[in-house]
Parts: sequence; structure tokens; C-alpha cells
Amino acid sequence: MTGTSSTRRFRPDYAIPPGETLVEVLTERGMSQAELARRTGLSTKHINQVVLGAATLSAETALRFEFVTGVPAHVWTALESAYQVAQTRQDESNRLEKQVDWLHQLPVAELIRRGFIRKDAPPVERLRDALAFFKVASPDAWGQVWAAPTAYRQSRAFEIDYGALAAWLRIGEIRAEQSDLPPFDRTKFKDALPRIRALTTLEDPEDWLLQLEALCVGAGVALVIEREIVGARINGAVRWLPSERPLIQLSVRHRWADIFWFTFFHEAAHVLLHDRRRFTIVDGVERADADNVMEQEADDFAGRILLPRTFDARLATVRSQAQAIALAEEAGVHPGIVVGRLQHDKTIPYSYFNRLRTRLAFTP
Repeated sequence: MTGTSSTRRFRPDYAIPPGETLVEVLTERGMSQAELARRTGLSTKHINQVVLGAATLSAETALRFEFVTGVPAHVWTALESAYQVAQTRQDESNRLEKQVDWLHQLPVAELIRRGFIRKDAPPVERLRDALAFFKVASPDAWGQVWAAPTAYRQSRAFEIDYGALAAWLRIGEIRAEQSDLPPFDRTKFKDALPRIRALTTLEDPEDWLLQLEALCVGAGVALVIEREIVGARINGAVRWLPSERPLIQLSVRHRWADIFWFTFFHEAAHVLLHDRRRFTIVDGVERADADNVMEQEADDFAGRILLPRTFDARLATVRSQAQAIALAEEAGVHPGIVVGRLQHDKTIPYSYFNRLRTRLAFTP
């Protein structure tokens, strides 16, 4: 299963103290606990507590047992370590049973569909799957890492469902971790943008998607196109991975190609223009706050990449589909890019010329 380690599929619900093995060894050798105590220089009470699992079998005790029983010290310490881990797991299970309600904050059904949480697992195991998916040890830690408002640069004024958003972002990280990227090359990425812009003229994603991914990867940029999770209401996001490579993640919300391309160049602007270490920048569906300088800069960058200022005067005069097509041909972009810009600028109503826009048919 994607994201679910096989090592987490079986956990015994019991813990065997090393004392049980000690009893077996003593029985085989015909030795009593009192005799073992005399030969090791330990008290009979302490030996009995080790047998019952009430006392920890220390490294020093393990060495003494090695001299007397012939069983290597590392065997005794390994038994003790396994017992302590098993006991801790039992304590953890008791704690997690009281925290399963936290799962209501997450899109569990969607994570099951995408293979990151086991479908038939009991609640506590689903909780373990969710914590492993997010790489945190507890719901409280998840809140600090994934749900704290300071974790994000909220670039659009929208209500965040942190569970859905965090799950979508985490999937992007997992997809990016599977990419073999060279070091990020800012100049190479900037130089690739005109070639990426030319891909907007192609209708079928089969004709441009692999080229887009290759141009990004060649510059050390991870590109992840991941279907949105209901509630996240996200168009795209950008952040820097621990490897110092940028990750651009797109949701293809509403599937309009012109929105996809604008969002891509908007996120590219964040990569090239803004402080990479400060925030995860999330871009939603609402328009940018006029006071948000970073967002205005990214919007302007994307808009000018797609349709430079030299076309502003022409844009203002477009009143027919034929004029939109002619302008797009001159600019070297798809007509849908021109229509999307006209609709965004309210030069035409949102219902006009939509037949010139392209709906993306692929399922990320």
C-alpha cells in the first residue's frame, strides 16, 4: 500500500519480559534463582524482579548473566530492549485510543482512496497510519507542524480546512521525494519559462505535460500535479524541500487550462522572487488581497509572462472571438489565455468566449 510500511502491519499485543527466557535457561541448567544470585553477586530479590519483568535488565546485569549462563550479553540486552519497546507500544496504544477523534480533522476517506491509510484497519491503526503519513509522532505535533497558521503564507483570503490542505501538501512532498532532481539552478529555471510558455499553444496534455515536467526537473524544480482534496480549495502551492529544491504543486482545480498556466507561472514567480525559507505559500481560488505585495508581484509576473504589456492596448479593444484568436496568434499563446485574461480584467463577462478556453482532460 502506498505510504504504509509493511513493518507496521503486525504488532503483537503482548510483551514478553526477558525474565521468561532467563527461567528457561535456568531450568535447562538446573540452576535456581538463588544460585544465580549467588554466582552473579546480585540479590535474589533483584533476580526475581528481572524474572517478573519488574526490574530492567541492565547492560551490567547482562554481562554477569553471560559469565554464569554462557548466553551472550547482547542477547539479554536485545531481549530487554524488545520488551521495553513492546511495553511502550502498549502504552502508546492506550494513549492513541483516546486520540482517535483527531482523525475527524483529516480527509480519511480520501487518504484511504489514495492509498495512504489502510481501509480495513481499526481506528488506532488508522491513527498510526495518519501520523506516519504526516511524519509526526502525535496529533499535537501535527498541529504544530501542519495546522499552525504561522506554517503558511496564506496568499489568498479563504477559509483553510487545515486537514485537507495539509494532506494535499503532504502528498505533494511524497511525490516530490520520488523525483531525482539536480541542484536548483535559478538561471536555468528562468531561462526555461519562455519555452514553457510556448507549451500553452498545445491543447492535449499528452503533447506538453512531459515537456513541462522535463523543463522543471532540468532546472532542479519538482513539479507535482495532484488532484485537489475537497475542502482544501487550493489552486497551487510552492515551498522548498529539505534538499533545497523548490516544489511547485498544482491541483488543476476546475480544469481550465488558462487557470492552470497562470497558476504555474504565479508559483514560478514565488520561486524566483520571494524568500524561500520563510513560508509554504498556498494559493487559493479567491483573488489576491490588494495589500499582499508578494501576491501582487506573483500575479503581475504571471500575467506579464503570458501576455506582456505590449498587448495591453490591444486587449482593451477585443470584442469578438476572432479578435481574441488573432491576438493569441500574435502573442504566441493559446486563445484561452487571452480569454482568461479578458474575463479576469472584466473586459468581457465570465460567460463570454468560453469555447476558446480548454478544459484539461487528464486526471492528475
